Amino acid sequence: MESLFADEAFDRRPRVIAPGAVWVPGFLDAAAQTWIIRQYAKWQSGPVPAHATSIAGHPMSVRTIGLGWHWQPGRYDRHARDVNGQRVLSFPDWMTRLGRRVVSHAAEVVADDPDSPADAPNLWGFLPEEYSPDVALVNYYDGQAKMGMHQDKDELDPAPVVSLSLGDTCIFRFGNTDNRNKPYEDIRLASGDAFVFGGPARFAFHGVTKILDATAPEHGRLDHLGGGRINITMRTTGRN
Repeated sequence: MESLFADEAFDRRPRVIAPGAVWVPGFLDAAAQTWIIRQYAKWQSGPVPAHATSIAGHPMSVRTIGLGWHWQPGRYDRHARDVNGQRVLSFPDWMTRLGRRVVSHAAEVVADDPDSPADAPNLWGFLPEEYSPDVALVNYYDGQAKMGMHQDKDELDPAPVVSLSLGDTCIFRFGNTDNRNKPYEDIRLASGDAFVFGGPARFAFHGVTKILDATAPEHGRLDHLGGGRINITMRTTGRN
């Protein structure tokens, strides 16, 4: 029944989810979403194709393209040695600029939150213009794909993770830093939404429990992929 309700029926005001974690609904406008979806088509052409990364011998249900670095559990490499050995595409400069805009906007949300302490915008430990991600993991979710609760902990630099959503809405579960269980909150991330987590929330467990079919706006539709969702997560590896 949940997919019968438009995202607009839910509270979509920007807000602090937890100290260091901020949801910015509708950050990307229609033109930006369309443009980034076109970039995905270019990334698909290689040199490293979208692939299902294996964890403990089991392939994930999402298909990943790495920009800047290739990720395998516990390691980053410039080459996709578990796929075809090719060097991955470079991390694009425009994505650095975009990531800084997201962090800046999220910092404003924190500053405007009456429940946040006065020093809350500094929880990430740097100014937004200093944010320098060097890897993006671009995940494609078809209608059945999910992602279990996990921590992003393979980076040596604790800079925030910046997430962007395109396509169908997903149910994003954002939890605590201790375990995969409650407390957690389920959030409807729609096409164009941004999410930032860093500081005390940097190692919070999080995952995707469901993709809501046919919920993408016209400018965010992924019909050429069979529907579904694209998620871009920028991180700072701290590696040379």
